[in-house]
Amino acid sequence: MSLRINIVTLGVNDVAVSRKFYEALGFTASSVSKDEIAFFQVGSVVLGLYNKDALAEDAQLPHGHGRPGAITLACNLESESAVDALLGKAQKIGATILKPPQKAFWGGYSGYFADPDGHPWEVAYNPFFTIENGAVKLP
Repeated sequence: MSLRINIVTLGVNDVAVSRKFYEALGFTASSVSKDEIAFFQVGSVVLGLYNKDALAEDAQLPHGHGRPGAITLACNLESESAVDALLGKAQKIGATILKPPQKAFWGGYSGYFADPDGHPWEVAYNPFFTIENGAVKLP
C-alpha cells in the first residue's frame, strides 16, 4: 500500500461561487465536476469543493464542525515575483489578503489570502526547496 494524500476537499457555502473563484485563480475544473461538487486536478492531488453542511453530514459530524483556519493550504512557487503575482491575482478576483507578501523569518518569502469561504492559502517562495514540474522536492 502506498499511503498518500490525493484528495483535499474544502467545505464551501456555495459550490458555484467557489468554483468560479478557483477557475479565475487559474485552476481548471475536471469534466467529472457537477453542480453539487467540483474537482480540480492539481498535480498529483485533486482539490474538491463540496457544500460544507453536506460534507459534515457525510462524515457524520455536527453542522458547523471545523472552521476555516484550522488548516492552511500552501502553494510554493519559483520566485518572489511569482508570489507577488499570484497574491495580486487572488486579490483582484475577490480573495481577502490576510498577510501581504514579505520576507519570512525562516528565510523565504510568503503571504496569505483567504478564498470566498475563508480558507487560508499561503503563497510562498522557499529558497531551500526545489520545485520540479510544480512539485516541491524536499532535501
